[in-house]
Amino acid sequence: MKVAILGAGAWGTALGVVLASKGIPVALWARRKEQAEALRQARENREHLPGVPLPAYLYPTPDPEEALAGAEFAVLAIPTKGLEEALKTLPKAPWYLSTAKGFFFREGRLFTPAELVEAITEREAAVLSGPNHAEEVARFLPTASVAAGPRAERVQALFSGPTFRVYTSRDRRGVELGGGMKNVLALAAGMVDGLGLGDNAKAALLTRGLREMVRFGVAMGGEEATFYGLSGLGDLLATAYSRHSRNRGAGEALVRGTPLEALEARGVVEGLYAVRALMAWAKAEGAELPIAEAVHRVVYEGLDPMKALLALMGREPKPEL
Repeated sequence: MKVAILGAGAWGTALGVVLASKGIPVALWARRKEQAEALRQARENREHLPGVPLPAYLYPTPDPEEALAGAEFAVLAIPTKGLEEALKTLPKAPWYLSTAKGFFFREGRLFTPAELVEAITEREAAVLSGPNHAEEVARFLPTASVAAGPRAERVQALFSGPTFRVYTSRDRRGVELGGGMKNVLALAAGMVDGLGLGDNAKAALLTRGLREMVRFGVAMGGEEATFYGLSGLGDLLATAYSRHSRNRGAGEALVRGTPLEALEARGVVEGLYAVRALMAWAKAEGAELPIAEAVHRVVYEGLDPMKALLALMGREPKPEL
């Protein structure tokens, strides 16, 4: 049995380390030939995950045909920005495990990553999501995740270990909706940090943000309990507070004057793409997402972040549900 991991960034490498450490053969596909060669030579992903040795069962390759040959399934560790193109150009796998967190607005409809995978490849797609920073997972620090969708039990069996606990959920849609929304909320949390508004403001923002996530997720077909679990509240906490979080860090950097182009040059910030798709959908549907809208206006419309966040705090309160 072999697993192909498509995407040799930090998360793809970390998942490869988890599987290969259990003696499972892993082919790690790197888009650039020079990156694959560097991984093979150093036996370490110095670009994205320095200090973590690659187990013997992990084989980097720039050849997608080689990576997928004989693989039971493919793990998609490709950011949402490049996912659609990759799915249209790479060879198909028997089935997929999606790990991307974001949204796609296509043909007047909001797609989650797994839904896009199935629409393009006509193959089944499970998902893996949760408060899982690659830097900690690869070093076998304790963490938990949730697998949802078809073959969730298979995913649980393969990835579970002493330090990586995988739960299962029947609510794939809710799991993905929470994962996409939390990146947007983490951008807002980073803005609060960058402006120095304090712990009280950040706690209030995230509490109301969780309600926004729940209202949005339930309206879109997710189960309410899902958003209080690992892929909702759990992932939100990790992403909104961690020093590892690109989304929180990007929000902080933006309000401190870092240009958007400079942030994107450093690496993919999923929340920047998620909020754009989310607000395109909200505009088409007439949906109200106050925090997501504020983030979008700061990032893409040049609204002063202090005004945006204070406006949120000054909104007419509704009953706390």
